[in-house]
Amino acid sequence: MALIGINASFARRPSTGIGQVTLNFLKELARRKTEHEFVLYLEEALPKDIILPKNFRQEVFLPIWKRDDLVRKIWWEKYMLPKKMEHDRCCDIFISLYQCPTIFPEKVKHLMVVHDLIPRIFPEYLNNARKKAYQDFSEGGIHHADKIIAVSSRTEKDLIQMLEIDPKKITAAYPDVDPIFKKEVSQKESAEVLKKYRLKPGYLYFGGGLDIRKNAEGLLQAYKSILERNKNEHFLEEIPKLVISGKMIPQMAPLITDVSKLVKEMNLSTHVRLLDLVPQKFLPALYKNACLFVYPSKYEGFGLPVLEAMNQGTPVIAGKTSSLPEVGKDGILYFDPEDTEDLMMVMKNAMLKDNLREAVGKRGKERAQDFSWEKFVDKILNILDN
Repeated sequence: MALIGINASFARRPSTGIGQVTLNFLKELARRKTEHEFVLYLEEALPKDIILPKNFRQEVFLPIWKRDDLVRKIWWEKYMLPKKMEHDRCCDIFISLYQCPTIFPEKVKHLMVVHDLIPRIFPEYLNNARKKAYQDFSEGGIHHADKIIAVSSRTEKDLIQMLEIDPKKITAAYPDVDPIFKKEVSQKESAEVLKKYRLKPGYLYFGGGLDIRKNAEGLLQAYKSILERNKNEHFLEEIPKLVISGKMIPQMAPLITDVSKLVKEMNLSTHVRLLDLVPQKFLPALYKNACLFVYPSKYEGFGLPVLEAMNQGTPVIAGKTSSLPEVGKDGILYFDPEDTEDLMMVMKNAMLKDNLREAVGKRGKERAQDFSWEKFVDKILNILDN
């Protein structure tokens, strides 16, 4: 029997990809019958719907600096967490569910999940000293970890090529989506969500974040091109509306795409619906009622939104870079995210061919069955036991 500590801090941010992985990892782990004892280190207590067995306990603590920013994040992960863990009877093993600056004494076996190396690939994300410091500290944490779980083979390759991590330390393990995306959406649910957002079935949908690498601007350019060509070529009686969800934070530009501003500048206001942040409970119906889910991201460590759409049987169009072809395989239509003409042509072709959309949606749903939280947790527990 081992005492295993877990950094589950991101459980308080369920709208993020790392938050989803954290919560579903814990739920699956709590279902397991194991002799190990688990200590969950948190900045906020877990949601009440997560029922923990007797061999789990929560440790919630914060530094004096209470503001939720990078200063607190560095303080909590780099300094307080190691001290707290040692004070609470030093764990034999520790799992960090995301890449972070935490470093433990050699006697503690440290397994770290790494989701991506976005700041290495897009250095514009490191636009102030605090972000640069956090990235440097996190890379130090990755180097010191005994074992690393990469959420895709793409992330595994990035770790080897960019950080020169020993391949023997790394295991790739795919996460899954929240179970809500695996359930069939009823007609009643669809009707309620469509009414709420004033939508009709058959729209084009893009969601999953508006930071610049997600390439919302490229999507808007391709969509505008389709509208303009259709005026002359009349290949479709009506082009479906484009629906975009995501938190609008114009003051975060240039790291966040100001889609509202772009829509106005491109004269697309009558064709594009901006929904702001959509609660997760409404997302399955948004996917289900779209004729296409378009994901023009230039880089993903994994790509949860794509897998969410696939689970609902929605045909997906996605960039052919980073991890997305690895996740989707033949269950997705691909394009070059740097080429808006290519995106436009793939979108147009999919909109014109009902049989193609149906086949892609079916293949995507079949591919989605290859992912499970059971497999993800099994890989991590196997590493801990060896």
